[in-house]
Amino acid sequence: MIYPTRRAIILAAAGAPVSLLVGLIAPGYWVSVAAWLALVIGLIMVDALIGPARGAATVVVTAPTVLGMGAQETAVFRAVFDRAAPRQAQITAQTNGRLSLAPGPAILRFAGATGEADVALSSVRRGEGEILTLWLRWQGVLGLVWMQIREAPHRKVIVAPDVQAVKSRAMILFARDAQQGVKLQRDTGEGSEFHALREVDGATDPRVIDWKQSARHGTLLGKEFRTDRNHPVVLAVDTGRAMCEPLLGQPRVDRAINAALLLAYVSLKCGDPAGAFGFDARPRGFSGIVSGPAAFPRLQRQLASLDYSQEETNYTLGLTQLGVSLRRRSLVVVFTDFADSTTAELMVENLTRLLRRHVVLFVVMRDEELESLARAEPVDAAAVSRAVTARGLLKSREVVITRLARLGVHVVDAPAPRIGSALIGAYLDLKRKDLL
Repeated sequence: MIYPTRRAIILAAAGAPVSLLVGLIAPGYWVSVAAWLALVIGLIMVDALIGPARGAATVVVTAPTVLGMGAQETAVFRAVFDRAAPRQAQITAQTNGRLSLAPGPAILRFAGATGEADVALSSVRRGEGEILTLWLRWQGVLGLVWMQIREAPHRKVIVAPDVQAVKSRAMILFARDAQQGVKLQRDTGEGSEFHALREVDGATDPRVIDWKQSARHGTLLGKEFRTDRNHPVVLAVDTGRAMCEPLLGQPRVDRAINAALLLAYVSLKCGDPAGAFGFDARPRGFSGIVSGPAAFPRLQRQLASLDYSQEETNYTLGLTQLGVSLRRRSLVVVFTDFADSTTAELMVENLTRLLRRHVVLFVVMRDEELESLARAEPVDAAAVSRAVTARGLLKSREVVITRLARLGVHVVDAPAPRIGSALIGAYLDLKRKDLL
């Protein structure tokens, strides 16, 4: 796009009073108005021709791939000209609703054919942010014309929970509850690993005696086992309508993702592989099972890409797909919430299916706002109605949690601000009990 600058407009308008005065004094010279305008237009065309052409510029964007919630990083806009570059240029950008750039155009100052500008890039909302469109413009040599190009870089930036805060908190909890070392076990079955043979004593379980080796060595020998420490930890996050409702000023799903990242970091540090899975009305992607602390950014990107949804959660489709995707026994950590008995019944039914092959850890955040309504003093009829309704909901919630516990599901029920530490405690407790 080419259009005149303010200087060109002022120059064209400046000739109008002079031409009017000439027309009043000498009407025969009224054509001077047209001559002045023709001169200005000619200068504008010359400026457009002798300046850097629009097709000579290329714009490159350098931005972080992951940006923490509430964090601010620097995006670098670089313009490269094939031929002579202008003295300076202006650049501005449009983002989607998850990112924010510093207001106003940034100034690129050139050294040779390349110019750069640093722009503050801030996160607004968790999810997949994107720099959608860039506009770069510069003036001609005479300053009479703007040359402008528009590009669509589609540069994606994942807006994730604050990873540094997650890692700091994880290390505190990790130091408090030291990871479990390899512990020799005497129980056999799935999840145990043969370690050595040793002579039996009075406390030895007869089922571990190796009769062939005992006959060969002339003494009773038993198999000694140690627990297998690499069962996958799969983080299944519900992003449906109930989980997107706010709890203490923050959506439940954001709190769940923070806790999931905390558990992912600790489990990878402990040597357990981990994976992330999202679902609402349908499955929303599975990261696969990854191992080692270096794989943490992959889980971070997967969890951060889970969008908010207004659809009802389909536990049958989501958890069935997850069960099909898991090829070995895993710890499945389910972050969800339920609002009615029908939803709860479907949830319990599908969690029971998962229990046949996996260890299930059910994470639910205690609704302190609902509890405060139930405890409120009944000063009027409306308060009584709210208290009765709140107590009914809490009772239904308690029934479902109790039922899950009786079925063998391990439950973490804690206030939202402490859900992360409670989850880590439950995970380490499962490791101590050799259930993983």
